Amino acid sequence: AAPRPFPWEPAERAVGARWAADPLAAMFADGTAPGADVESLWRSARSARCEAKSCQTGKISTAETAVQSHTSQDAGVQTDESKDAVQDFQQEVRVDYTGLLSFLQRVESTVIKELIKNWRSRAFDGFEVNWTDQNETVSCLHTLSYPEAQDQNLQVTSISWNATGSVVACSYGRLDAGDWSTEKSYVCTWNLDRRGLNPQRPDLVVDVPSSVMCLAFHPSQPSLIAGGLFSGELVVWDTSRTEDPVIWRTGMTDDTHTDPVYQVNWLPDTQHRNHSQLLSVSTDGKILVWREERDGRLALAEGFAITAQQIPRSTQLKKFARGEAAVGVTSLSFSHFDPHVFVVGVEGGYSLKCSTAAETLALQGTGGSVPLRAPAELAFSPHGGPVYSVSCSPFHNLFLSCGTDGQVHLHSMLQAQPLISLQLSQKYLFCVRWSPVRPLVFAAASGEGKCNKCFWFVGDVHLFDFEKSSCKPAVSMQQAAGERPVYCLEFNTKQTRLLAAGDAAGTVKVWQLSSDFTEQGPREMNHLEQLASEITD
Repeated sequence: AAPRPFPWEPAERAVGARWAADPLAAMFADGTAPGADVESLWRSARSARCEAKSCQTGKISTAETAVQSHTSQDAGVQTDESKDAVQDFQQEVRVDYTGLLSFLQRVESTVIKELIKNWRSRAFDGFEVNWTDQNETVSCLHTLSYPEAQDQNLQVTSISWNATGSVVACSYGRLDAGDWSTEKSYVCTWNLDRRGLNPQRPDLVVDVPSSVMCLAFHPSQPSLIAGGLFSGELVVWDTSRTEDPVIWRTGMTDDTHTDPVYQVNWLPDTQHRNHSQLLSVSTDGKILVWREERDGRLALAEGFAITAQQIPRSTQLKKFARGEAAVGVTSLSFSHFDPHVFVVGVEGGYSLKCSTAAETLALQGTGGSVPLRAPAELAFSPHGGPVYSVSCSPFHNLFLSCGTDGQVHLHSMLQAQPLISLQLSQKYLFCVRWSPVRPLVFAAASGEGKCNKCFWFVGDVHLFDFEKSSCKPAVSMQQAAGERPVYCLEFNTKQTRLLAAGDAAGTVKVWQLSSDFTEQGPREMNHLEQLASEITD
């Protein structure tokens, strides 16, 4: 049997028979051989490897990035729109400029007429938009003290803010009893802007051999502070010098006060622009002006004296002899509108309008280096007891006074009778101050209440707002839990939300005022003008 040339295809039997009969024909004859299918293992393996590689790459590089990236979604939202989308939007927003111009021309005369009408209206005179939230709360920001002074039962006798408004100083002394002339006292300062402020550790402590009765920082040099002592001396300290801060002092001379100094004020030196003068008042009746000397002395430049002859005969000064008898001065405040005019409070209960331009001599044979002049020009209606504090308004020709009768008097410089009399307390009022930013706001320090054992008073700080009421305080803050009066207080003219008050317990509280007490109302000046115009015949 002949072998089959294509044993894998037994179906082609006819062709195989023909090839077997004629070998040549079978060799050169045309024929179509069926294809053979052989599965490629190499391709399948490679395809499997490529597919797995592509899947893993996609998951690592794209899927995880999309999940973990937080900004990818925002970037997609914030990306600029395509040009097609912008074109579609521009096509949707079409402005008929011709019609708009025609409309504006038609209403032009009407709009101008209404604008002129509103411009002439007085409905919003004095109105100022206030974009800040109104806050009616008053809170205690700091409670400052010097434990060593408190251990000696010393009291805060005076407070002053420096020129930057960041440093507050207080003087320690005694206003009730004790041997004031020999008792040691202190001047302490705290920088409220300093990090790590310790309320019971002052930044600076100055030891003073005599009780300090009053303080005043220099108006432009933040490190200079002047003090008046119980001994009658004046001292100026430079708080930037830690070793020996005393730079000027009066010493004990024939010109020095013979009674305690109860107030000091810095004045500009008219002859030397780069220098200042100091003014001091005392219960010896003298008002003295001192100039700086190169040798560290304060020399007397000029002086005034308040005597009984300058007070009307209808006063309650029966215990004083008439004529040249001195009348004790307790407080002083300069007018903000006339540099020569000032107001003093005296022990007899009167407030006096005075002038530095006075030329009449007050006292004869005083033994001082300069003659003393009589400055009083007008005596105002008296309190029922000594006047402890006076304060001139920064906004008008008005002033406040308070004293031992517990009353606050609002006076115009033009008349003797008070415009308003407020019975704030049944006990003493020790200090009153106008707000530097609100024309109708003032603060008063009181000794409300009485302790029968020690004759001390419970102290409060009262804030008045004449815009709300002319009869009662808007807010009253209790300064101390114990029975201690508040002796002094001062507004901060730089950081106007701060008010500092000192009490008999030896503590200084810094109160933070709300915007309700620091932002001027739309018609506040008009209201003040109305108060000032209520002049009685």
